[in-house]
Amino acid sequence: MTNFSVDLTGKAALVTGGALGIGRAIALALGRAGASVFVVDVNPDKTDDVAEAIVAEGGVAQGWYADVSNKLTVGSMIEAMRDAFGKIDIVVNGSSVEKINSFIKLDEWDWRRVIDVNLNGTFFVSQLAGRVMAEEGGGVIVNIASTAGHTLPRANSVSYVASKGGVIGLTKEMARELAPFNIRVNAVCPANIDALEERPERFELNRIPQGRLGQPEEVAYVVLFLCSDAASYITGQTIHVDGGESMD
Repeated sequence: MTNFSVDLTGKAALVTGGALGIGRAIALALGRAGASVFVVDVNPDKTDDVAEAIVAEGGVAQGWYADVSNKLTVGSMIEAMRDAFGKIDIVVNGSSVEKINSFIKLDEWDWRRVIDVNLNGTFFVSQLAGRVMAEEGGGVIVNIASTAGHTLPRANSVSYVASKGGVIGLTKEMARELAPFNIRVNAVCPANIDALEERPERFELNRIPQGRLGQPEEVAYVVLFLCSDAASYITGQTIHVDGGESMD
């Protein structure tokens, strides 16, 4: 795979859901680009592993345990990052859960848990970090959504579809309201990615024009671009990384 790199030296990046899969690839890519990375997840061991991997490659990173569905916990997380790195330049909202069941059978707890993590968590992190960015003169927020919330809803994943659709709508309005503060906000919609958070039985290669699964790093490269100055005139956009399956 071709390596893609940008220079984010001097930037401080927060990555939620950074312990596994796509989130892990994003955290590592940001570290290699020169950013100091605050890696957040609910799995403390895996989170620390990612932070240690960044440091082992000569980067700067710290792991932090947090459930982004809890606003008080998010507030503590934001303050911990400011204490560690002094600022917040980049936020990648990658925390995500999915509960598999039909619309008819999905219970209330599973519905609320998915909405709480995927949508409310994105709101809490973005709002609190956005306030810091506004005071500091700007920043970049990238929300990891899904084509399931935009063009290709998933069977038996109604709460996931609703939450990711909400993230896309949230991204657009955040971009509108935060633009005067020099804060750019975009969404990336991965699908057909060979990562732990995907269910293998979901993949149908005959529906993917490129005829293969994507790698987590291919999502990370798009995030790197959006975090860089090369994307300085891009905000409020939704970018699909799915091998061409959606083509809207």
